[in-house]
Amino acid sequence: MHQTLNERQQAVLDWVGQGSPDGVWSDSAYKVSAQALQNRGLIKISKRGGRWSAHLTDKGRQDLTGRGIRPTERNAEPTQRPGRKPPPPPPPPPPPPKTVPKARTNYADQLLEELAANDGCLIKPLESGPHTVNWASRVSAARKSGKIPHTQELYGYRTHRGYEIKLVDIPAWRLAELTPLLVPARLTKPHSVVAALQKQPQPMGLTKLVQGRALRIIQALITATETQGHKAALGTTQGTPPPHRRRKAPGHFTITAQGESVGFLVLQEQDRSEHVPTDKELAEAKKYSWMRIARFDYTPSNRLRFILRGGSPHRASEWADLPDRPLEDQLAEIAQEIGLRGEAAERKRRADQLAREAEQRRWEAAMQEARAAYAHSYRVKHLGEQADAWHETKRLTEYVTAVRDQATSLPPGQEKTEIEAWLAFADARLQHLTATAAAPKLPSPPKPSSDDLKPFLGHWSPYGPRSH
Repeated sequence: MHQTLNERQQAVLDWVGQGSPDGVWSDSAYKVSAQALQNRGLIKISKRGGRWSAHLTDKGRQDLTGRGIRPTERNAEPTQRPGRKPPPPPPPPPPPPKTVPKARTNYADQLLEELAANDGCLIKPLESGPHTVNWASRVSAARKSGKIPHTQELYGYRTHRGYEIKLVDIPAWRLAELTPLLVPARLTKPHSVVAALQKQPQPMGLTKLVQGRALRIIQALITATETQGHKAALGTTQGTPPPHRRRKAPGHFTITAQGESVGFLVLQEQDRSEHVPTDKELAEAKKYSWMRIARFDYTPSNRLRFILRGGSPHRASEWADLPDRPLEDQLAEIAQEIGLRGEAAERKRRADQLAREAEQRRWEAAMQEARAAYAHSYRVKHLGEQADAWHETKRLTEYVTAVRDQATSLPPGQEKTEIEAWLAFADARLQHLTATAAAPKLPSPPKPSSDDLKPFLGHWSPYGPRSH
């Protein structure tokens, strides 16, 4: 009993059973599933004359029949017509050999099939031992198999969860066909930035061997990017930076795309050669223990390097002359890189703006809830005060009644006069407390201050949409 087929494998098997009609698949990814079906003995693939074809095996027909599907492939066995004598039974098959060779397992196909069934992501446990699967090797084999679509890439790396394998789509900008940029043979009408660089005593600290070529490359790059709406400006570096900070110097010029400024530092590559000590150096090294003779000599070459700073890198941050690919052939990539960094910066600005607006809405909602909570707390406190007033009224009433009963038994005189004055004051107070307790009203809370709202805001600040 073969292993259960996934949905895509069943679809490919049904398609082969229908005679492999044209127009069903939009790409050649179905061939990966077909290879897995052949490994399981359900179909047989043929590539005669450079033409790919597949037909069912007996095992494959049994699979379709068992699922209630009648094969209609062109190379399936014809059914018996009514009224005809059935053909003689086929001769018995020869006895199977004692040992049947096991079909070679195609791990690359298995890996791609498993990725297709798991949305392009797998996490394999990291194990040890003699029978441990080398997933890095299988990923490498799948890359070399030629069965990965040209629009996708396969990655494999260790993570804290295990060995993670991903089949991801290649970004559209990497698949785009770039139009080469033409570098002028002469600077007849230099851009203002190029003209400013020309006026420097030693433009960008380059030797005359390469400075003319560097200026023409910059002219072509600025001209191409300005047609896309970008703007160029002169940088701050005026010459060759010191050796110890050569690569860290500010840019010679900048190109701004959608508000994102990308700085360009132009450097002349150095050739390194073994240093031959002079007699003077040998003598000084022998005389002074601290003397160190340089191991290498560095001389300017005719190669250039552009270093880009600013924004989010996509392709790279440095471009240099290569033996088979000079900078002129890489200008289209550099121009695209500037646009990509500008687009990324614009997306980030929009995302940050949306995040700020969402945070503002959450803060306003928190402030509204805090005001409601403050009002509720104020009324609860007022309710407690009303209850206390009611209890106070009841207690004072009993006390005043007892004093009045005592005063009635006193003879006329100063003591009785003083008690009667006290009773008049107590009656006035009781009248006020009784009126308050007898007719309770829902109080209107005063406008809360920032300090009043703090206990009800949690991590929010009452002064704006930010956390403590």
